[in-house]
Amino acid sequence: MTTSTPHGGETYFSIDIEADGPIPGPYSMSSIGVAVAGRRNAEGAFEDLRNQDLGLHLQLKPISSDYIPEAAAVAGLDRDELIRDGLAPKDAMRTLVDWISEQAGNDRPVMAAYPLSYDWMWVYWYLMRYAGTSPFGHSSAIDIKTLFATKSNRMIRKVGKRSMPKKLLSKRPHTHHALDDAWEQADLLVNLLHWDPSI
Repeated sequence: MTTSTPHGGETYFSIDIEADGPIPGPYSMSSIGVAVAGRRNAEGAFEDLRNQDLGLHLQLKPISSDYIPEAAAVAGLDRDELIRDGLAPKDAMRTLVDWISEQAGNDRPVMAAYPLSYDWMWVYWYLMRYAGTSPFGHSSAIDIKTLFATKSNRMIRKVGKRSMPKKLLSKRPHTHHALDDAWEQADLLVNLLHWDPSI
């Protein structure tokens, strides 16, 4: 069951996951990084929260013996170490729910990702399966790629980070460490929210 508490504003959580395959269930989420990007109050004013360095990084035990070595290698995580030391998915998702709820306070949490479709699929599936609830409900999310496409009046298939003005991009490196990449996405999200393409 998803949460449906009324909220005053919205808090934006940039989320990146690493996985050892294309879909959850047959394959496993290896790690998740969450960075608090900012909040919008009930009147619509946006507050940048990146300077508070509020982030969470979790590494998870695999849920299946199936994995694609090339996918698992992207994040540089050792599968044997995850089996031994990773969090049980139930504990990880409970930690995630509690942490997001604490950071959001009375705001509605909003998940942001680039692209949203991939990371949302994993996060929502894991939340519902292992925590039984989602702090994002079933649809409280924003796709950073679509946000750029809309603001720049481009087709989705013509959107890539290389097609974006450099001033929108993060100065942080893309490392495939889930928390590093969540912070990189947070920079892009905040820059896009402030961006006026006509200027």
